[in-house]
Amino acid sequence: MKHLILILSVTLLFTACKDEQTKIGAMSGPVAVDQLGNAVSTDSANFTTIEWIDPIEKEIGKIKKGQKVEVTYHFKNTGDKPLIINSVNPGCGCTIAEKPEKPILPGKEDKIVAVFNTESQAVGTQIKQVHVSANTTPATEHTLTFKGEVYE
Repeated sequence: MKHLILILSVTLLFTACKDEQTKIGAMSGPVAVDQLGNAVSTDSANFTTIEWIDPIEKEIGKIKKGQKVEVTYHFKNTGDKPLIINSVNPGCGCTIAEKPEKPILPGKEDKIVAVFNTESQAVGTQIKQVHVSANTTPATEHTLTFKGEVYE
């Protein structure tokens, strides 16, 4: 009797695990996780194209130390699938960035906004980057850069 209960328990365990794997596999294509634990689609059938309306390298001019400067990057989904911005990661703690939370439909435009806080920055030229991950082809990673002169 104990053996029968053990066999039934093991069978149920494997069946439950198989069902959970089936549910995970039923998601839209392969799913990977980025450095921050965000789910990222790796199924190229769901990839689209992006056009940066604003230059991805910007000169923001002179900024008085202690000021915060907003830098905006407008873009357009030029593909035929929804554009999903998976993550937006500034290169340092002096910059914060916001990404669109909802998918951008084909033909629609949106923006990524970065805010550069000069409070703890050294006087002189500062070059900062924001790394963007999206379901785009030919590349899923994009680097946005801005340069400014911090003065006292």
